[in-house]
Amino acid sequence: MSLGHPTFGPAQISRRLSGLMWQFEHAFERARAAGRAEDDTRIRIFVVLAIFALGFVVLSIGATHAALFSKAGEGDAYAPPQGAARADIVDRNGQMLASDLLHYGLYIDPREIWDTAETRHALSASLPDLTPERLERALRGGRRTFVIGGLTPEVRAKVHDLGLPGVSFEPEQKRVYPLGYTAAHLVGFADTGGQGLAGAEAALNDQIREAATSNGTVPLSIDLRIQAALEDELYKAVAQFHPKGAVGIVTNVHTGEILGLANFPTFDPNKPGAYSLDARQNRAAGSIYEMGSTFKGFTVAAGLDSGVATPTSTFDATHPFQLGYRTITDYHATHAILTLVQVFQHSSNIGTARLGEQIGPERLHDYFTRFGLTQAAKTEMIETARPLTPRVWDNDAIASTSFGHGINVSPLAIARAYSGLTNGGELLPLTIKKLAPGTVVHGPRMVSEKTALTLLQIMRSNVSCACGSGKSANILGLNIGGKTGTGDKWDPALKHYSSTKQVSSFAAAFPTDGALSAPRYFVLVLLDEPQRDKTGADPTGGIVAAPAVGHIIERIAPFLGVQKRAETNPYTPLDPNAEAGEEH
Repeated sequence: MSLGHPTFGPAQISRRLSGLMWQFEHAFERARAAGRAEDDTRIRIFVVLAIFALGFVVLSIGATHAALFSKAGEGDAYAPPQGAARADIVDRNGQMLASDLLHYGLYIDPREIWDTAETRHALSASLPDLTPERLERALRGGRRTFVIGGLTPEVRAKVHDLGLPGVSFEPEQKRVYPLGYTAAHLVGFADTGGQGLAGAEAALNDQIREAATSNGTVPLSIDLRIQAALEDELYKAVAQFHPKGAVGIVTNVHTGEILGLANFPTFDPNKPGAYSLDARQNRAAGSIYEMGSTFKGFTVAAGLDSGVATPTSTFDATHPFQLGYRTITDYHATHAILTLVQVFQHSSNIGTARLGEQIGPERLHDYFTRFGLTQAAKTEMIETARPLTPRVWDNDAIASTSFGHGINVSPLAIARAYSGLTNGGELLPLTIKKLAPGTVVHGPRMVSEKTALTLLQIMRSNVSCACGSGKSANILGLNIGGKTGTGDKWDPALKHYSSTKQVSSFAAAFPTDGALSAPRYFVLVLLDEPQRDKTGADPTGGIVAAPAVGHIIERIAPFLGVQKRAETNPYTPLDPNAEAGEEH
């Protein structure tokens, strides 16, 4: 038997209350029997007061407990549904790119409205985004209905001050992108339920949600200063040459970090539904192109690394070359025997195809695989597209792929491959996440360090030399190297390559001097179907993309700590007045 204090369950409490009620009732009976009606009234008043007092005591205890011990009020003023909150996204320097902000949803209960006409007029005047049809359905409904969401606190206060009966508000989280169009395709967007749908919002969805639980942020790899310069120069080229689409990419070749990524056309992630699928398309990651002569850098790298060629090896470009089913010609025919460096500088299709033939189909395919060109570019972005490659690697495939036809890849795949070829020969994944300073990243070896160093110098000669196809990208003191590309587009209707539609690009690395481990960056600009400008010049890679890359590099070099230095001019030709070459 327990010796402690007695415990009271519901049954015991019920019996006690019943006993008290009987005592009060007997008191009433005694008062009536004694003929003292005033005592009966006093007792009844006392009972009513006691009941009210007891109710207030219970409510006070409950309220005090909720205020002191409940966790409902912790955190922000509004607690979103579990899993919906998302952390702020910032650039590598902490600048805001995306954030959850408190907004409000407006509801109407027509049963509480006094004057329907007044309510209709007031809401229509205060909320221009509210459609008349939606408002009318809510006013004529028979229950409380959600009408419109995403109202800022200022708009909510404005409507609230109208004092409209039947109009109420509920707090809600809204994802806001304060910079609008800037880096829209890289940042992406999320739905109202807190699920990332595109860009970093989708790629890093779990990390963003997890960071929200600790009020942390998710820093991306991009630098808004670099992004702004990249977008500005890309859009200037768009305004001049009116392409149907355009891409700009900047990477750190040693870490794989994407420092800037731009697309045209673009969209505002605050209202993605207002834009077409074409505008929301991330062309850098999700579109594939026949890149034209930018591929010559890959073929040259394979030739150097395999030992098939050296910078001084010669190739006969005096006449068209028959390989497989194709007769290969040069856009600006040199009708000369060219060294490997000159093949690169003049962007000779003939010379590159002859080099590809010497490398052989299987070995060239193997190198393209090493360069990551036969698979989707490795990055966190879900939009990354797989390439379109030849089904059979034979001489016909070499005749096309050696100079960028017959193989379609994404701009990110080009950026990844060139980054690897210019960082010393390691293929690294591209990343949209900021890496900690000093992070060392390694990947599978693509080519030897000697090949990477030689290719850097050949790329530099293509920009520094008056005969190089990339000379319009040269900025004194920054030692830019690169390769132009102009790929004719396949016309399905005509069943042959178009003579008027092309993809024009320039792939560049800077600075090309110094040790392979020295800081180095890659820049790509691509214009899809550029048009002739007022000069009437053919809008090739050297005309439309190379100058834009030069302007971008000149603007971003200070942000990256790249100082101007002495010019390097490797592989200078004996005839400095030789005509500059260009690819087609």
